[in-house]
Amino acid sequence: MFGECHAHMIMDGVNYKAAVALHREEIQDPVIRQRLAAWREAGVSFVRDGGDARGVCLRARELAPEYGIDYRTPAFAIHKRGHYGGIVGRAFDSWQEYRELIKEVGRQGGSFIKIMISGLMDFNTFGALSEPGLKAEEIREMIDLAHQAGFAVMAHGNGAKNVAAALEAGVDTLEHGNYLTGEVLSQLAESRTIWIPTLAPTGNLLGSSRFPRESVKKILECQMRNVQKAFGLGARIGLGSDAGAYRVFHGQGLLDEYAYLRQAIPDQEALDGVLLEAEAEIRRLF
Repeated sequence: MFGECHAHMIMDGVNYKAAVALHREEIQDPVIRQRLAAWREAGVSFVRDGGDARGVCLRARELAPEYGIDYRTPAFAIHKRGHYGGIVGRAFDSWQEYRELIKEVGRQGGSFIKIMISGLMDFNTFGALSEPGLKAEEIREMIDLAHQAGFAVMAHGNGAKNVAAALEAGVDTLEHGNYLTGEVLSQLAESRTIWIPTLAPTGNLLGSSRFPRESVKKILECQMRNVQKAFGLGARIGLGSDAGAYRVFHGQGLLDEYAYLRQAIPDQEALDGVLLEAEAEIRRLF
């Protein structure tokens, strides 16, 4: 089985606020163990977490060897204050504060830097994000400073302009990447960046009534077309489900993600080769 290259141990796939509240007083090992066991049952032996603000992912890394899992984490994600990202990490106002957060990742034993450069998907409206994202020069500076400190960078990013800036700065992996243009897909293919398109959080919404079905369907179809285009251009694509997101459950989420990628790229042998190569690079870098 492939590794899970984008997960959130602190989330449960049902209710984010309730999941976080479980760890308010102290980290709940039984909850973590249950999710590690689900990955083991699914045949997953590598997990790359997206971080959280309570240290749950760090505790998961300590427990993961008992389940035969190589667990990587950034400790917490980093976002600019006033922008999206508080649910998974810590904020900065100045570049000095950002540098201090990078040092704190190192002190906590984080393996890499996770940054937030755009908003979330607005599943009610095709083409819309919860916010436009950071300025291009801010995105480039975040990536440059992390690289200078010796860390690989995982970037949550949606929208063509945000992603273009991250690619220009040499981001190591791009997470989500919805609404990319043909020009940015070509830029992606020409880069060394690995794209984790996380189709499951959108696709798995189709069985619910949480958002308008037609809007969700259009978002999924757009992302799958872009995956097809990127694959055809020779882009590097990795497998990560955003496990813990709504209706994306630990273990099963990765199987769902692979099924969506198979729909986009029917050539299983070619797809598997790309995914294995991307995972090997992520294991090396992160």
